[in-house]
Amino acid sequence: MYDLAALYEANSVAEAVSLRLAHPEAQILAGGTDVFVQMREGKRAGKALISIYGIDALRGVTLEEDGTIRIGSLTSFSHITKDPIIQKYINVLGQAVDMVGGPQIRNAGTIGGNTCNGVTSADSASTLFAWDAIVELTGSSGVRRLPIQDFYIKAGVVDIRPDEIQTAILIPKAAYEGYFGHYIKYAMREAMDIATTGCSVNVKLSEDKKAIEDVRIAYGVAGPIPMRAGTAEALAKGQAVSAETISSFAKAVLEDIHPRDSWRASKAFREHIAVELARRCLTQSILLAGGAL
Repeated sequence: MYDLAALYEANSVAEAVSLRLAHPEAQILAGGTDVFVQMREGKRAGKALISIYGIDALRGVTLEEDGTIRIGSLTSFSHITKDPIIQKYINVLGQAVDMVGGPQIRNAGTIGGNTCNGVTSADSASTLFAWDAIVELTGSSGVRRLPIQDFYIKAGVVDIRPDEIQTAILIPKAAYEGYFGHYIKYAMREAMDIATTGCSVNVKLSEDKKAIEDVRIAYGVAGPIPMRAGTAEALAKGQAVSAETISSFAKAVLEDIHPRDSWRASKAFREHIAVELARRCLTQSILLAGGAL
């Protein structure tokens, strides 16, 4: 049994917003894979819930007229992994969310819930950071969109106003066209474990495949929130595709990341892993983009 004060069910975005206004103390419930666990642990005991799980309009992946990839916030991890639009344009996101928990979790868990938790270890988050994703929020004043880097405020806290729900994740065409990416999750166990460190890299090569035109790298569990390593990105842009460039890029991530000591891993170990993951992710991304090493 779950200790909850009340359960309200929304069948539309407008109804969800109205319920948020009427019950500001209530917790939004999407797939429930995190919320129900937290309630069982007592962290959210006695809370009221607003379920948005019945809003089918928030499910699915679509390609908008301007080329933007729109991922509804209630889209499950399993759906994202198998979706043809994801596979064609940003397959690394599908690969990343396929590492979340087991099949049951991936069938129920949603990308909106994963990002709204605000945790740094979310497998989708670092990958979305590397895609320059935009978060769409809908409230009583209309639709608000902001870069995912601004959505995360601090550990466990995201920028959602009291009358808003997250309705979509958007990937602009300019953020994915010509880019190829790779994600690596390092964890203590291969299955159903939280990332010790996660690294996602996207690269765009020059027309002749001999230079790095652009690169983005993002981490989970390298700081209190998911984060980009801007120093490494700036260092590699315009440089020749070579082992030397990759090595310099990987070492430069230490200028920006801020891992901590925990029971899962020490700060020093996380820094070591971060450098190695950067090297491997960039190498694989270059190969996927048609480069030679």
